[in-house]
Amino acid sequence: MTTRIRNLLDFTFERRQDALRRDADWAPLLARFVKEGTPDESRARIGLQEMLRAEGESPAFLDGERIAFTRTVRQIPDLHTDAEMDARRAAGTAFGEKGVVFNLTADFGPAIRDGLGARLAQMRERLDRARAEGDAKGIDFLENAILSVEAVLELAERYRAAAEARGLGDVAETLARVPRLGARTFREALQSLRVLHYAMWCEGEYHCGLGRIDQYLLPYFEADLAAGRLDRDGALELLEEFFVACNRDSDLYIGVQQGDNGQSVMLGGVTRTGRPAFNDLSRLCLEACGELRLVDPKINLRVDKSTPIEIFRLGTQLTAKGLGFPQYANDDVVIPALERWGYAPEDARDYTVAACWEFIIPGCGLDIDNIDAVSFPGALDAALRSASSANDGGGYAAVEASFLAEVQRRADALVEKYRHVEILPGPFVSAISTGCVERARDICQGAKYNNFGIHGTGISVAVDSLASVRELVFEKRIVTLPELVKLLDTDFAGRPDVLAAAKAAPKMGNADPRADEIAKRVIAFWGHAFDGKRNDRGGVFRPGTGSAMYYVWHAREIPASADGRLSGHPFPANWAPSLDVPVKGPVSVVRSFTEPDLGPVCNGGPLTIEIHDSAFAMPDGVDKVAELVRFFVLRGGHQLQINAIDRETLLDAQAHPENHRHLIVRVWGWSGYFVELDREFQDQIIRRVELAAQ
Repeated sequence: MTTRIRNLLDFTFERRQDALRRDADWAPLLARFVKEGTPDESRARIGLQEMLRAEGESPAFLDGERIAFTRTVRQIPDLHTDAEMDARRAAGTAFGEKGVVFNLTADFGPAIRDGLGARLAQMRERLDRARAEGDAKGIDFLENAILSVEAVLELAERYRAAAEARGLGDVAETLARVPRLGARTFREALQSLRVLHYAMWCEGEYHCGLGRIDQYLLPYFEADLAAGRLDRDGALELLEEFFVACNRDSDLYIGVQQGDNGQSVMLGGVTRTGRPAFNDLSRLCLEACGELRLVDPKINLRVDKSTPIEIFRLGTQLTAKGLGFPQYANDDVVIPALERWGYAPEDARDYTVAACWEFIIPGCGLDIDNIDAVSFPGALDAALRSASSANDGGGYAAVEASFLAEVQRRADALVEKYRHVEILPGPFVSAISTGCVERARDICQGAKYNNFGIHGTGISVAVDSLASVRELVFEKRIVTLPELVKLLDTDFAGRPDVLAAAKAAPKMGNADPRADEIAKRVIAFWGHAFDGKRNDRGGVFRPGTGSAMYYVWHAREIPASADGRLSGHPFPANWAPSLDVPVKGPVSVVRSFTEPDLGPVCNGGPLTIEIHDSAFAMPDGVDKVAELVRFFVLRGGHQLQINAIDRETLLDAQAHPENHRHLIVRVWGWSGYFVELDREFQDQIIRRVELAAQ
């Protein structure tokens, strides 16, 4: 790492950029929108214009900076009041989260290559045609998109002029070219990407991924090396500066927790034509992240059964540094799964991830891949209470059937709940997304892919509980089903023998076929729970094994569970062993969690494994963990993330956060600074580590 990058890194991590920021009062603008009944499309455009105007964002430069753009206004404008949104919901409209475009990756490659000036010319030509055709909706979209792009270019010009005035000739020279014109060099491409990504957040989009940067930035990287404009060290310095910039404004970005901002990058895999895609820029990205040790961007690595072990080692070296990434995605499982859901083969090969781990197609997808979740322990709790009225529930098979029927009922309820979903417009992001200009329609009106993803929360808790019910009630007859249901409401009060038996019953994570064969049936059922169902945007429903933040929220809704989990205890994050299960080791966890066929549940949802950081103190530690990842891939796992942390360090960080500001952990699908998390998320991670240490 050069001294220049170290200085920029220290400046950013210490949040010295806060001194450049100011608060903005957007209440008058919102009041004006309400009073005048301003249409959604115009609100989005005006909001961006106001955010980027001269009285809004002010050009700011850091000492030694070569890639510019830093947020100076803390808040973006609210475009709708709560009352307005509530009225829409009351009228039968559903929204995903905040209702705006989110969890997507724009089509950065063509926008960087051609420049926004070329996109403006395309939109103006398309506007002439829309006017000739009398296409009112098309005219409205294109006029707002044109003005939005012009607002971004106006800010870039102010930055250029300010850089020139400050004597920053090289920065001014770069901004004189991009993003208006197509990039020619690696530096210009990175600067253009910085502006485009920055503008999306200012427009109100969030969880804006960066996608496959080792593919769309590769031509500039290779051209610079070939022409002698850069050597590898110079390219690394520029890439590290861009990565540092990703962390400069991230504390202003929307998320459930600090760090949950969706700045994900996908590396490797295959090209759209199916050729191996891991390249020298992929390596450089891994190297940059290893040197910087920052939470952003979150690195995802695509692999398959033919991936050389060296690539697994490169990924594992990041894990060993305690970054909580890379997160691995298995092309052998993911690509066929996406094709079965209707994605074109070339698009399926081009997949990236959304905010955390949900699979999306960059540029042409508007999947709402985390629209809701089914609580599997909640479904089982309801099924057990219903079945207990028949005393023994009709036998174990009937109990399991009742549970699956409840899962189906909840899945059907979500289909009905999201029968009509609206998304608020994003004229700027539409201008840099595939097909919107050609169709003369905002991306909120639909893209090439418009599927909905449904999480499956606490699957292992439900499977373990079913195994416990079968053993305690129907095989060993320690307790009747009605008695067990009553005990769940009291945390097994007065029956420590039942609690002990529940904890000792078969569990996922120990390669125990008595639990794993239940998991295979549950996953097979879940994978087909939405067959034949479509949303009103023309998309399908994609079930997954992820949980997002629901692993904490859903756990609050039910009492104790039959596996021995007590009330108030959170579920595991995503596709992972229950927090109450002492597992035999990571190999047994991988065996259990790759027993089911995971293709039908490929919305995303990684197996999450905690490994004590002392494992990497051994000379062969990296090699062993790399082989574990490869074993997971060969076994047919779909997604994997590994935390390398120490319980005592986490406890000390809770007690003395000032001493652990750099401590990074994997949360549910993203890495964050441990000391910035709410206590309940910290405690859940500590329990995960305690489990791994047993």
